[in-house]
Amino acid sequence: MSDKEIAIASWLTKAEHDLTTAHLVFNHLPDYKDTVAFHCQQAVEKLLKAYLIHLSIDFRRSHDLIYLLDLIDQPNLFTIDDYNQLARLQDYAVEIRYPNDTIFLDEGDVSDALAIADDVSVKINNLLR
Repeated sequence: MSDKEIAIASWLTKAEHDLTTAHLVFNHLPDYKDTVAFHCQQAVEKLLKAYLIHLSIDFRRSHDLIYLLDLIDQPNLFTIDDYNQLARLQDYAVEIRYPNDTIFLDEGDVSDALAIADDVSVKINNLLR
């Protein structure tokens, strides 16, 4: 494996761990909504970074999903709806990890976060095959 392939595989493995953690927590600890949302955001971030490496696009260290999506710059690949979906995950990177009364999650929010992360996972993994 080349260094690039190793880096991509490493990001994909970490993304899979985050997404699996999100599903496990959702199914077994339903009150831990913040943890599920955080791991969904983290999974998507790592998937986008894996794809950027595949495209040989450098990126700065960031949790900003929109920034990462903008770097990909493939309009036919990601739609406005995709941008809107990822924007919903944006606050789950950092803010949700700390006590904060302004971010309230219900089961629908968490289910949506899981669906978004699952969709991005399928899309990126298909692109990398």
